[in-house]
Amino acid sequence: MAFEVTPLPYDDTALDPAISAETLSYHHGKHHKAYIDKTNAAIEGTDLADADLETVIAKARGSNQGLFNNSAQSWNHGFYWHSLCGEPGNPSDELKSMIDEAFGSVDDLKKQLKERGAGHFASGWVWLVEKGGKLEIGETHDGDTFADLDGNPLLVIDLWEHAYYLDHQNARPAYLDAVVDGKLNWSFASDNLARGKTWKYPS
Repeated sequence: MAFEVTPLPYDDTALDPAISAETLSYHHGKHHKAYIDKTNAAIEGTDLADADLETVIAKARGSNQGLFNNSAQSWNHGFYWHSLCGEPGNPSDELKSMIDEAFGSVDDLKKQLKERGAGHFASGWVWLVEKGGKLEIGETHDGDTFADLDGNPLLVIDLWEHAYYLDHQNARPAYLDAVVDGKLNWSFASDNLARGKTWKYPS
């Protein structure tokens, strides 16, 4: 199958001013598309041509770095778009209870997400992950992903400069403040917790 860029689950102005429509047009329409196009080109005519993206990632890890980078970045971006929303709402009762147990409160979790994201060296991703019934904050560098790693990813925040440079220049903390305080999709996180590790890149 040929993979496609995940449609945005909201209007391109829904994340403004944290993330502008201009940033989304480049990030979603060009960066994400480039990863998808390179993944499709790499698997065309191979035994992975009809595989789902999760299988492509798992097969490429450790054996084909170029394919892994592009397929994992494709998956991460699809998950990232759903991790954001215009109206964040609140965590489910189950998720809130686990957040309180692991971090003290939702506000304490937000503070730690910001700190870990701001302190992450160079490009990568910061995740809220459930492992063995407990929540933790995870980090992956460059294009690495939790798609095939141990743990159930609930939310992710993109730390690459192209995610925020047009809106916040090099001030990653300002981007994190805006996203973490007002644009995280708690319904998506709650659904991921309830379903287990079942989120699949749309095909």
